[in-house]
Amino acid sequence: MRTYQQTTAQATHDWFIVDAAGQRLGTLAVRVARALSGRTKPTWTPHIDAGDHVVVINAEKIELGGDKWEQKLYRRHSGFPGGLHTQTARQLHEKHPERLIEQAVRGMLATNRMRDVQLGRLAVYAGDTHPHAAQQPHALV
Repeated sequence: MRTYQQTTAQATHDWFIVDAAGQRLGTLAVRVARALSGRTKPTWTPHIDAGDHVVVINAEKIELGGDKWEQKLYRRHSGFPGGLHTQTARQLHEKHPERLIEQAVRGMLATNRMRDVQLGRLAVYAGDTHPHAAQQPHALV
């Protein structure tokens, strides 16, 4: 019996929707990262991009456990001397609630050339409305 190798023409990209209201950040990010990478599909092939599109709504209602709202830090650097900017999870959530989910999912994807392609299929919205109704997304299990 031969090993199945999927080709690029056979790859399909389905659409899924996830409601983040009341869910923990890490658990949600794991589910989204698995869907984006396509590794849960039986036809997964390492060198073929077969991940799905994922729409996350209600990002402003995400939950973090313990004291992570104050202890979890997000750092970015401008590239200039003294350009390190640090924010707590609460500060980031108040200003850009979508970025919490985007950063968590980015950290769970493989660090290779496919990561930016897979993140391009992620859409995160703070509220419960999104412009992807025409794609008829299914609920992500």
